[in-house]
Amino acid sequence: MKNWRINLILIIISLFGAVVIGRLFYLQITKGDFYRALAQGQQNVLFTFTQERGEIFFQGGQALATNIKGEYLFVLPKEIIDKEETAVKVAEIIRIDKELLLEKFEKGSFLEPIKFDPSKEEKEAIEALNLPGFYFKEGIFREYPQGTMAAQTIGFLGGEGAGQYGIEGYHDSTLQSIGGNGTGKEGKIILTLNYNIQFMAERLLEEYREIFKYKSGQIIVAEPNSGKILALAAYPTFDPNRYFESGDFQIFQNPAVQQFFEPGSIFKPITMAGALDQNKVTPQTTYVDEGNLKIGGYTIYNFNQRSWGQRTMTEVLEMSINTGAVFAERSLGSEKFLDYVQRFGFFRPTGIDLQGEVSSENKELKKGYEINFATASFGQGIEITPIQMVRAFCAIANGGKMVRPYLVEQIVDGDEVREIEPEISSDTVISSTTVSKITAMLVSVVENGSGRRAKVPGYYIAGKTGTAQMPFSALGIQQKGYSDETWQSFIGFGPAFNPRFLIFVKLDRPETTTSEISAAPIFNELAKYIIDYLEIPSDYD
Repeated sequence: MKNWRINLILIIISLFGAVVIGRLFYLQITKGDFYRALAQGQQNVLFTFTQERGEIFFQGGQALATNIKGEYLFVLPKEIIDKEETAVKVAEIIRIDKELLLEKFEKGSFLEPIKFDPSKEEKEAIEALNLPGFYFKEGIFREYPQGTMAAQTIGFLGGEGAGQYGIEGYHDSTLQSIGGNGTGKEGKIILTLNYNIQFMAERLLEEYREIFKYKSGQIIVAEPNSGKILALAAYPTFDPNRYFESGDFQIFQNPAVQQFFEPGSIFKPITMAGALDQNKVTPQTTYVDEGNLKIGGYTIYNFNQRSWGQRTMTEVLEMSINTGAVFAERSLGSEKFLDYVQRFGFFRPTGIDLQGEVSSENKELKKGYEINFATASFGQGIEITPIQMVRAFCAIANGGKMVRPYLVEQIVDGDEVREIEPEISSDTVISSTTVSKITAMLVSVVENGSGRRAKVPGYYIAGKTGTAQMPFSALGIQQKGYSDETWQSFIGFGPAFNPRFLIFVKLDRPETTTSEISAAPIFNELAKYIIDYLEIPSDYD
């Protein structure tokens, strides 16, 4: 009996300890980045810069991150005793709307900026009132004049003056070193981002959110011959001027480089390119689809369990037939298939100049099971990032060469100007003959197949739709298998035979059945805008 009691006490102590350790792990590891950023956010105005910091601009000169020298009037809402009376008095002195002040007073425990560079008379009048909760702070402050625009790409400056996320984080040391420090010398970073294309991409994500009801979405626009990123848009976004008000640290992450997804049918051109490159199939090679395919104890189905009968490899891409992708993978062979997946860069990061890029090892795929190769051939069971997909498709668009996606094209440090040159592989991933074949097949997808809604009259567009089921794990559900929620995407480039741009559209959990309905129309609208903006001549009347 005595031992039983001791054992019970030990069990209770062990369980309690496990709970405490689990909670500490959650706070320090799982949520560590968020609470670190949040803590710095609370100090956002208590720490000013001791030196100037390099500024950040769009390629056209529009400012994304700048420095402001001067004095700010702040308020700490929790210290205010009578908010209504205080608002009336302060509003009259600094000539600001009383209701706006009251809104700031309701913010909670954060210091709220009230006015930048108040006049001498305004400052003296505020100080004469001796109101609790009001503070004046001199220094150099970081401002993001575009607000939420390209927020995940830019990142922000934490309260201690350290760059976090995006460009601010990745190029933190550079931005510190090129600051003027009162010398008057110019220090700035110029990005590859195009203001107009970025603006349109973000607008489309917001507008179509009302139609398709997706939970989140991303658009990437790249120059396929160089790897320059012309737009990197994400929904939802945040205001880096007020990052400390965000309730979820995940919104700081750039999903283009920091979140995995299963690509679905936009991966089929990768499989097909490998089979074409090894002369295992041609665009005219036929096979007979019976609607399903049994592998071991598993059954693979086409979308809506449809049976297509005898089809060519071109029609496999046009109609997005799953069993046809498996046929191409089997024709290529598992070892060679894995080799082409590696060649196209899906087992390694792209090296893009953004903080926190992730890359999956895809260990399940590498185990060599036949069912894993089969499902990966049509983009299920393989996890990648959007930027990896963009890099792979750039190789198809530019003649077979791998490029490094990049965002900074110029660094100005006083009189010294450093141009960032594109990084392009000397070897080709696939031959020029293969490039011509797969491009023509992708044009047929847009002209005759599932990508019709992406078609731009007068231009040949090469593209592919993709709808992938989301595993329960991607939804935060501890359960094996796949849910009914989907990732829906479209990736394409144009003009197909002399590409000037590549667009990737990805929508997370939209209330639509396929990307043909959702992502393709967004691609179409943005492609038409870019064609007009860049004044690209038409392919035909």
